[in-house]
Amino acid sequence: MTRARLFFLFFLLCGASLLVGVRNIAWTQLFAPSDALFADAWLTLTASRLPRLAALVLTGVGLSVCGVILQHIVRNKFVEPATSGGLDAAKLGILVALTVAPAAGTAGKMAFALAFCLAASALYVALIRRIRFKNTILVPVIGLVYGGVLSAVAEFYAYRNNILQSMQGWLLGDFSKIVQGNYEIIYLVLPIVALTYLYAQRFTVLGMGEGMATSLGLNYGATVALGLMLVAVTVAATVITVGAIPFVGLAIPNLVALRYGDNLGRTLPIVALGGASLLLACDIAGRLLIYPFEVPIGLTAGGVGGLLFLILIIRGRQ
Repeated sequence: MTRARLFFLFFLLCGASLLVGVRNIAWTQLFAPSDALFADAWLTLTASRLPRLAALVLTGVGLSVCGVILQHIVRNKFVEPATSGGLDAAKLGILVALTVAPAAGTAGKMAFALAFCLAASALYVALIRRIRFKNTILVPVIGLVYGGVLSAVAEFYAYRNNILQSMQGWLLGDFSKIVQGNYEIIYLVLPIVALTYLYAQRFTVLGMGEGMATSLGLNYGATVALGLMLVAVTVAATVITVGAIPFVGLAIPNLVALRYGDNLGRTLPIVALGGASLLLACDIAGRLLIYPFEVPIGLTAGGVGGLLFLILIIRGRQ
């Protein structure tokens, strides 16, 4: 798919996202002040549809960029926040915030999620570097086991504090709660993407390994720390806003790398656009499958991403 076609698909999905919903909006109402439904149509558009579209695009961009960064740090194509324990650690951090600091606002919960995600990601990277598997498929398998342990700890913690139902309902990826006034923290993804693009060449060199990166003059430890911080901030912002959405950071970077290679300076915009497009498509499908109700995007994106994950593993073994 050429870049022009990808841009066309992205804008087409954006338009479809604005049109799909229980409340039907006729575009003629938006440009006819004399229409009785003019104010209602604009309220629906500005308070619900546009915030949801912005959250979808920024979440897709952020998660796909996170996947690229982690894959270059670990030097494995099957790693992303869902297969390295990052999402589960962020959920655990939010649960701890709900019990330790119940009066904390969104920023306080995000701080807990950020700290837990950063610590878990750093531990996972240190573990993989220490074990040094020769079989690349074992790296994400270890990550899935690691994430499963963190998820079990989170569920046990929620059970002990009688917030298990709240955790299962609130932390499952879902954009139906997005309205004007409760999603703006997701805009933190914008400076994260800008920094990632600024350091794109360094992350590309990082993927060559510690020895090669050091010989080329790169401060390996500082670059890894920066990458993990960018990932942690993005994951914390997305989880606190819309919940956990798995496999987006796995599917898109692999598809882009197959066609365009691994030079982030050239492929990062394509990765970002592809992540946003995938999430838009999954959200539209979730809204139409059982219309007028909707399937949470955590299920649709997890299904699509999980299927692609299996296909990539099978291809890797072959």
